[in-house]
Amino acid sequence: MWLYKNKPVTQLDHVPLSAVGFIYLIEDVNTPFYYIGRKNLYSVRTLPPLKGYKRKRKVFKQSNWVNYQSSNDTVKKWISPKKTILKWCYSKKEMTYEENKALYCHNVLEDPNAVNENISGKFYKQEFKKD
Repeated sequence: MWLYKNKPVTQLDHVPLSAVGFIYLIEDVNTPFYYIGRKNLYSVRTLPPLKGYKRKRKVFKQSNWVNYQSSNDTVKKWISPKKTILKWCYSKKEMTYEENKALYCHNVLEDPNAVNENISGKFYKQEFKKD
């Protein structure tokens, strides 16, 4: 179950209007480890045009955000994670910015408790020297 400001978010009725996704924090309640990421509320599929038409069709479908655990394999193994929504986002660009901002603010590449291995696929945890 997702929490936002200590209130459960279990369905689209609990989501702000026009939000496209959110930035989240998943914590392992048994250890000090945590993970920060983002999740889209909807997935978009492009289908071929209908007979007699030229324009491709786009189908919007609710993603698996309610039961989403994470894309990280370590987080998927956690038995009882605490899932918190940090911020709602209203565009994909805002989601990218807010995720990077949260990752840098929490200093995930240097924090040994952070499970995140990279930021934007450009900066990797193993590249930073540990003193």
